[in-house]
Amino acid sequence: MLACVWTPLHATTLEKLSLDDMILRSTAIVRGRVVSSQAAFHKSLIYTHFNVQVLERWKGPSDAVLDVAIPGGATRNFRQSFAGAPQLAVGSEYLFFLWTGRSGITHVIGLSQGVLDLDKSAAGDVIVGRESISEPMLDPKTGRLAVDNPIRMRLIEMRDRIRRTLAGTARQ
Repeated sequence: MLACVWTPLHATTLEKLSLDDMILRSTAIVRGRVVSSQAAFHKSLIYTHFNVQVLERWKGPSDAVLDVAIPGGATRNFRQSFAGAPQLAVGSEYLFFLWTGRSGITHVIGLSQGVLDLDKSAAGDVIVGRESISEPMLDPKTGRLAVDNPIRMRLIEMRDRIRRTLAGTARQ
């Protein structure tokens, strides 16, 4: 009975993505505030859908609110968790690197890799970042286990990095 109520899925292995990889592979990059969430079954998997109010956009469609699906959650007395899935809080702001597939469902690219927290520094600057991810990661070039590095920079520097990376691809 307990297996039906709580099912952890621990076999996740992530592809290590650089910041430039996330910028280039994303179909949308936004700074947004999570306004609500609701879990639902998609076939045999549970996804939590987060409504994200777009506050700033660097790439992607001009929607004011996005539905972002993250694997895992609880619904109808069932719970699933996925290693590497980010934990989001309603009311909090994040920088999202998103990918929308053929199904029309929008996901965070690279699971926890594609969600950066927003904080204020003592000087009043907005800082974006995340801790290093402890889930197993593979280097896509070598196929070997890779170590993740934390990300931390001022939002103004991130804006510039995104614009420069996207402009570089436009010239190729």
